[in-house]
Amino acid sequence: MADPDIGVAPYWELTFDADGDVDGAERDRLLAGAGRRAVRDLIVFAHGWNNDRSGATRLYGRFFAPIPRLAPAAGIGYVGVVWPSMRFCDEPIPDFPRSTAAGPVPSTALDKDTRKALRDTFPGRAEVVDALARMLDGPAREPAALEEFGRLLGRLTEDVSPGPAARFAADTVTEGVPQREPAMFARPAAEVCAEFAGALAGLQDPGGQRSFTLPNPWNGAKELLRQATYYTMKRRAGVVGERGLGPVLGRLAQSAPGVRVHLVGHSFGGRLVSFALGGLPEGARTVKSVTLLQGAFSHYAFTSRLPGDPRAGGVLRGRERRVDGPLVCCHSRFDTALGTLYPLASRMADDDRSVLGVDVGALLGPAWGAMGHDGVRAVPGTRACSLTAALAGPFPVSGCVNVDVSEVVRRGGPPAGAHSDILHPELARVVLAAGRVH
Repeated sequence: MADPDIGVAPYWELTFDADGDVDGAERDRLLAGAGRRAVRDLIVFAHGWNNDRSGATRLYGRFFAPIPRLAPAAGIGYVGVVWPSMRFCDEPIPDFPRSTAAGPVPSTALDKDTRKALRDTFPGRAEVVDALARMLDGPAREPAALEEFGRLLGRLTEDVSPGPAARFAADTVTEGVPQREPAMFARPAAEVCAEFAGALAGLQDPGGQRSFTLPNPWNGAKELLRQATYYTMKRRAGVVGERGLGPVLGRLAQSAPGVRVHLVGHSFGGRLVSFALGGLPEGARTVKSVTLLQGAFSHYAFTSRLPGDPRAGGVLRGRERRVDGPLVCCHSRFDTALGTLYPLASRMADDDRSVLGVDVGALLGPAWGAMGHDGVRAVPGTRACSLTAALAGPFPVSGCVNVDVSEVVRRGGPPAGAHSDILHPELARVVLAAGRVH
């Protein structure tokens, strides 16, 4: 019988904490049930930025809904990964009701749901969250206060856990050393806020017709908080994937060796399932496909060598070879979260060029691009096709495959654009085609 909130069966959830520790009872139910329920293909979906379990469950239910009709004869099981991430509630999500995806807040203020999400995401730092919120809520403030805002932001997002945190946050390594943190954490906060404010103004008014006034830097301060929070989610996704989901999949391969696993991840969830490949036992061939939906990490993450820098490569280089099938990257040019704001936030070196009134992604070039915007880069043998061609088949059976899904992933307003516009049966069909599920 299907879970009424999901609508498909059999369905299991796997809940992880920020350190990658899994709920043991949920794990054991999956390990025991996958074999007992005669599951042949197991689709494992990891959400991206998300506020709570109920939001994740609604996402999974909507995405999984067409699959039984698309593959009626297949023995499919479903897993929803729940991990501690968050989104800002002013980011509209296509196809979700307003209560789940609140409309934009008409100021720099943080709405109450976002404040709560920040407190839940950063336990023990409620005082810092409240101080940041007061600064964003207040009347006109002096530009000098932006530096205090930046200092508080550093306190909020600093990593205090043991272990190699930098490795899980990095997308590239140079001679074995992970990239340093984005420049937004090191540069003067006033400069960074001004750049973010300019980028946001460009998204709101692409033609630059409505105003010639300088953007409010406090709009950029709110965006800096958003991006710094997402940097924490990016690091956490790597931890949960490699230390959490990967080992669970390894145990599943032992307890139910006939089960074919298909990993699906949206946004930072794409990063999570990609890092899970590193947590698999050596030689495990249980993962038969990986589908990344608007992956919020570097398009160079899988490359062995960065273009123009023989000393540097992707932190996930070679991981695609742990997939006994294709690694599919679905990307859309309408994803402004990844096409404009991601490259600006991910920049690792200072750049004295102004970004006001221009396309940030074009200005910064391909160095800081995200794969959910333009696909996997610099991996030899990567194939590329449109969504229509991918669904017409035949689908590649191995290697990296870029699928331009702009024909369906195209709805959503600023600042994220179409980043969360993933509830389309065509994308479910991509997952089935990649995994050769019939």
